[in-house]
Amino acid sequence: MTEESTSGRVSRRKFLAATGSVGAVGLAGCTQSGSGGGGDGGDGLSGTIDIAGSSTVFPLATAMAERFQSEHSDVNINIQSTGSGGGFANHFCPGRTDFNNASRPIQPTEEEACSGNDVTPVELTVATDALTVIVNNDNDWVDCITVEELHEIYSAESSPTTWSDVNSDWPDQPLELYGPTDASGTYDYFIEAILGEEGPGHRQDYSATEQDRTIIQGVEGSENAIGYLGFAYYSQNTDRVKALSVDDGSGCVEPSLETARAGEYTPLSRPLFTYAKQESLAEEHVAEFARFWLENATSQEIVADEVGYVPLSDEDQQEAMDALESAIENAQG
Repeated sequence: MTEESTSGRVSRRKFLAATGSVGAVGLAGCTQSGSGGGGDGGDGLSGTIDIAGSSTVFPLATAMAERFQSEHSDVNINIQSTGSGGGFANHFCPGRTDFNNASRPIQPTEEEACSGNDVTPVELTVATDALTVIVNNDNDWVDCITVEELHEIYSAESSPTTWSDVNSDWPDQPLELYGPTDASGTYDYFIEAILGEEGPGHRQDYSATEQDRTIIQGVEGSENAIGYLGFAYYSQNTDRVKALSVDDGSGCVEPSLETARAGEYTPLSRPLFTYAKQESLAEEHVAEFARFWLENATSQEIVADEVGYVPLSDEDQQEAMDALESAIENAQG
């Protein structure tokens, strides 16, 4: 996987446009080595924080890390975009990272894997996303798609090969499908919301990638393409691809922060998470970063305007903060 890095404060929109969800980002002033290591910097906080997981949560985590490090220059934060499942399996549950970003809840098998390595995950809701279905700008035959049509397009059981196989009003042109890999929480959520967990599963004859910008590029490059990804990446590329409204039986609703916030964009609006490793919260710089993230999770400027997600409500923020403070007390007590 290609790696990109940046340091200091950068434009969120320029950063997303340049990197998509690719690779790893290290954000640092003066750095200390060793995951979870603490120490005393000029402001009393220093050490390294390692984060992996969801490509969807990646830009939000990066935005929070930039701001935290502007206040705490002796803290080094490393963020990798690995997919929710890839982060749990390869980084977080083995004890290699302090946080795992996720665009779906942790699964029982992942909780068991974490427990086996004495890792206690603490679930923190950080935003709401509107999973977005995109097509090429030259696609003039569909502006709204039903849940049933999405199911047929991506189902392993039906596996249509042309647009007209799905809807006779659509052209007899080949379907070109894009989407995330099976390591992605976006993939898991799409199965849950559209295909059904007990259904035949997600078809595998599609262009799968953990790089959201590759989905944008693929759909932009072919009139016959369709794909899906988190709203933040679409919101940075509205001139390059077209988002479809979704009809779940109650009429067509476009993906937007407003419709997701109002609960109207169903079934593709979803909560986003970061999971803190409770044991790492014993280190003050890790605990303070977690607090900082939640304190800013209600920010319209950061969460909505810069990144493209729905900020937490005050009630949801308080619930997450209560869970965090309890975990910090357990870790430091």
